[in-house]
Order: sequence, then C-alpha cells, then structure tokens
Amino acid sequence: MAGHTQTSPVTSPQAPAATAAEGRAASRRAGATSAVAGVLQQAPAWAVSMLVHVIILLAMALIVSEPPQQDLRPKMIVSDLPESMEEIAELADEMPDQQLPTEEVVETVVVPDAAVENVQVVSTADDIDAAPVAVELADFGTESVVSSDLLASVGAIGGQAGGLGGRSDPKMRQQLVLAGGGNAQSEAAVEAALKWFITHQMPDGGWSFDFKACPSCQGQCTHSGQSRAEDRCGATALALLPFLGRGYTHREGPYKRQLDAGIAYLAGMSLRGQGQCYGQGGTLYSQGLAGIVLSESYAMTKDPRLQLPAQLALNFIMSAQDPVGGGWRYSPKQPGDTSAVGWQLMALKSGNMANLQVSPLTVKKAVSFLDSVQSDDGAAYGYVDKSTPAPARNAVGLLCRMYLGWKKSNPALQRGVTTLAKAGPSKDLYHDYYATQVLHHFEGDAWNAWNTKMRDMLINTQARRGHEAGSWYDGVDGGHGADAAGRLYCTALSAMILEVYYRHLPIYGQQSVEEDFRE
Repeated sequence: MAGHTQTSPVTSPQAPAATAAEGRAASRRAGATSAVAGVLQQAPAWAVSMLVHVIILLAMALIVSEPPQQDLRPKMIVSDLPESMEEIAELADEMPDQQLPTEEVVETVVVPDAAVENVQVVSTADDIDAAPVAVELADFGTESVVSSDLLASVGAIGGQAGGLGGRSDPKMRQQLVLAGGGNAQSEAAVEAALKWFITHQMPDGGWSFDFKACPSCQGQCTHSGQSRAEDRCGATALALLPFLGRGYTHREGPYKRQLDAGIAYLAGMSLRGQGQCYGQGGTLYSQGLAGIVLSESYAMTKDPRLQLPAQLALNFIMSAQDPVGGGWRYSPKQPGDTSAVGWQLMALKSGNMANLQVSPLTVKKAVSFLDSVQSDDGAAYGYVDKSTPAPARNAVGLLCRMYLGWKKSNPALQRGVTTLAKAGPSKDLYHDYYATQVLHHFEGDAWNAWNTKMRDMLINTQARRGHEAGSWYDGVDGGHGADAAGRLYCTALSAMILEVYYRHLPIYGQQSVEEDFRE
C-alpha cells in the first residue's frame, strides 16, 4: 500500500535494543562459566569427581520413568454393555493380548507364615499403597483338580454332561436331593424362585435391587433395595447364582436366552472395567459375587468367550487385596473384614476349580488374615479382629478353612461345627447360607438335624401370592446386607440354601474340598 513502509523483525526499531540485551546476557553467561571453571580448577580432584557422578545420576533419574501402576480406584462402567454372548466375543477381541496371565516364570516371593503377625492396621487402602510384588501365577486348577471317577460321577469340571453333572442332569440331581435330605417341595420352591427372577430381569439383561426400575414389576414387590439401585453388578450376580446352582446356563436348561443376556451383561462389565465388574454403588462384595458367577459359568460350559472376563475379574480381586493384612473389604487394598474375605475366597476357589489362574501368594495372605481374626484356635472368627466373634462370622471363617484345606478331623473345625449345629438355623439368611454349606460338607447327624429345620423353614416362608410369588422376605431375616439389598438378596440366598444338595457337590464335592487349595 502506498505511503506505508513494511518492517520486518530484523529491521524493526526494537532490534538494536534486543541485540544489546542478548549481548549482556551472553556476557553474564560467560562470566558465570568462567567462575565455575575457576572453582573447578581450585577444587581437589575427589570433589570434581563426586560432582560429575552426581550430575550423571541426576540425568539418569530424569530418563528412567516410574513403572506403570494399576489404577484401582472405582471406575464408572459404561452403559453400552453387550446384550449377548456373541457380542462378548467381539468385545474380547478388542482387549489387549496381555490381559490374560501367562505361564512365564518370574521370581516367586515367599512370605513367612508370621509375616503379618502383630501388625495393627490403622489406615485405609489409599494410605497403604504397598509396592507391587512379582509372583508366579500358578495354575491351581491343573494342580488341584484331578481326574477321578468320583469327580466325574458328581459332575465336576471335565465330568459328565459337559461339566454340569449333578447340577444339570435331572436324574443325578434327583439322586443327590434324596441323598442329601431335600424333597419335592424344596425343589418346587427353587423353581418358583427362578421364575420370580426371570420376571424381574431388566431389558438390558441384568437385574436391579430396585423393583420400581423393573418394567414388569414397577414396584409391585415390597422391600425393594432402592438404596442399592446403582449396584447393578451385585444384583445381577446374585440373581444369576441360583440358576447356575440349579444347572441352568446360557447353553443348558429352560432359560438359555435370558441367561445368555444376563451372563453377557456381567461379562461385559468385567471387560469394560478391565476386571473391575462393579461401578458406582458397588463394592468388592459385588466383585466377589461377579467373580463366582463368571468362574462357575466358564467352568460349567467351557465357553471360551468367558475365559477372559472371568480371569480379569479374578485378577482384579487379587490386585485389590490388602497388601499388609491379606484381607478385603469395600475398596481395593482396604484392611479386610471376614465377610468380604469370604466372598473373595469363594470367587478364587471357583476360578481355581475352573482351571483359571490364581496366585498362591494371594491365598497365603488370605490365610494370614483368617489367622489374625480367629479365636479358640480357629473355631470362632471376628469381623476385623479376633475380639468380636459371632455366629455368622464363625460360619464364614469355617467354610473358608474347609476350602483352604482343613480336614474333617481338625479339632477346631469340629468344635465350630458343633456350635453351629447346636444353635440351629437362625432365620438370619446370611448366617444360614454359610452355616448350611459348612454342615453339608461336614455331613453326619449334625447335618441331618440342621437340614430338616432349614429346609422346612424356607418352604413355609416363601411368598405364594401376587407378584412376590416365589420370593422371600417376610418370615426371614436377611441379616448382613438385607436392609439395603432387600427381597432380591433374600431370595437369592434362600434359593441357594435349598440347592445345597447338588449345588456344592458338582463344584466343591468332597474330593475337591479335601485338595489343598494353598499348595
């Protein structure tokens, strides 16, 4: 444009000032360099050498980055979960290949039995972020589950009917019901409960503790768990467990289509959360339940699409263990309580029986936790320490001990079983759920007396009218968690108690229980 003189940075009026400033800066740098050189010339040789080494070490520290740490903080589970097992396979293909543990041998760390004795834990999980320990993930399933005619006859993994055995074969199931003390009424009660669950399945394949959210119920059933409405993982896992206990899966039984959607919903949570199944509203209690479901589903069907989500769920449980006390509670690495430990150990044992990988160090630490809360040499168990033994906690601890290798002849186990049997069923379903399993495994007169009372009490208290027909709440006390989780929780525990005749023999039959889970 005429009359306008364009200037460049080089020829602008500010250039001389900038050049002078740069000159003064260069002079200061030269002076500083000269001063440093003078100091180095006057310093002794050993001081110069030390300074050089310090500079090198600092440079190396800047280059070496911190090893990646697994983020164990609760994540929000995305809503676009798979709606069928076919979609699970597609989702699994998108996961990184290294998610499944390998057989690669790494350094194994052996922890002494008394490593955590007399340790008082006063902080939360976030405060105890112990350094990760490298351990070998031994394949417990291969080592512990041996082929035998006994296991095949009761339908253990690798047995008859594609691994379902006593759970899925009506003739075998009937034999086990009669041998264990069940009857036609108890079997009818289980089927009625399963129909109730199907009626309350959500359109996305999962379940909810909140019945008002269920389109087919819309709050017709009382005692809805509205305060736990966001814990879809816990509700879905609890609803699925009685189907698996009955031998019904997404490949066998009358509810294949519904269970395909339900298992896909839970497996999708595991894949999306990279092992963490629960989202907002859930805890490690929900994670343990999901671990049992995914492991049992994989064990019973050998569906390869379930291997990765099941293993990832177990991996998260192992990584969430309190590194000091060896327990689990609500959040990852939080000092444990006996109740949460029971669910996590049941998940790990289910994975063990499904030939999934379980770290022996995780199990060893869990044993240390049980040692820290036991009293009377292991016949009784407290909640977070040994000072508060109670019937429900005693039942949880004793069942864990049975799965961890205690023999029937163990004096503490015998004393604990005697105490449970003498007290009898309490209508506290949480206590009764664990005590029923303990006594069933123990067998004998104590089991026969317990079973008659437990079986008849549940048959007589099951709802028979309206939308609640087939469920439980009135007439029973759900105990731990029932106030929050409501009718769905009570119905799941009641149905599984009535399935104990065949539910625990196929997966935890006497031969398998007596295998040493720890070695």
